[in-house]
Amino acid sequence: MQQFSALDGALLIDKPTGCTSHDIVDAVRRQFRLKKVGHCGTLDPGATGLLILVLGVATKLSEKFMGGDKVYEGDIRFGETTNSYDADGELVMSLPVLPMTVEQLNEEAASFLGDQLQMPPMVSAVKVQGVPLYKLARKGQEVERKSRMIHIYNFRFTAYDEPVGHFRIACTKGTYVRSVAHDLGQKLGCGAHLQSLRRLASGKFDVADALPIKTVLDLSEAELVKQVIPYLKLKTYE
Repeated sequence: MQQFSALDGALLIDKPTGCTSHDIVDAVRRQFRLKKVGHCGTLDPGATGLLILVLGVATKLSEKFMGGDKVYEGDIRFGETTNSYDADGELVMSLPVLPMTVEQLNEEAASFLGDQLQMPPMVSAVKVQGVPLYKLARKGQEVERKSRMIHIYNFRFTAYDEPVGHFRIACTKGTYVRSVAHDLGQKLGCGAHLQSLRRLASGKFDVADALPIKTVLDLSEAELVKQVIPYLKLKTYE
C-alpha cells in the first residue's frame, strides 16, 4: 500500500497582485524544500485570489482540479480598450461613455450567458504551433486563433460608478474574463477593459479558506501540514 506524506495534498493560497502563479509555486517549493509543487489554473500577474497549489503526490491531480468551474469578481473600465484586454496592456482606443445604469449593464451582461465560442486574446498563454501567443504579441504579430467553447452561468453587475462597473461572474474552465470585458465594451460601442480581477472559487475550493502567501511562507513545517488538504481526502472530491 502506497504511503503518503503529511505534505502530499493541496494548499490554498490567496494570491496578491504583482506576481505570477509560477512565482508562488517557486516560493513555496524553495521555502519548504519540496520536490514537487504545481498549481491548478493560472492567475494573471494583476489578478488576485484563489490559487490551488498541489504538493508531492497530489501534483498528479492538477488536471482534475484545473477543470473545475470558476467564480470571479472584478471591475470593468468602460471607454478604454487595451491590446491585452486588461489594465496591464497598452491603450489602443479611448471613446466617450454614454450614461448607463446597473440595470442597463445587466441587460447587456445577460446576453453573454450560456454556451458560446470565445476567441482567446493575443496576450495569453495559449500556444500556436508550440509558441505562447503573448510572445508573438510582444513582437507585434497577430495570428489566427481557434475559438474555444465556454459556458457562462452567471454574469451580473452590482455597482456602477462611471466609467467603472463592479461585477461577479461564474463560468467554466478556460474562460477569459478579460475577453468578456472587451467583448462587452465592443457591444456597447465605447470599448472596455478588465481593470481588476479576483478569483473567489474554483470547483469545491473557496478563497475564504485560503491564506496569503506571506502568511504561508512564515509557517513552520508543522504549521504548514495543518493547512494542507490531505491527498486521500482530495481523491474523494468529484
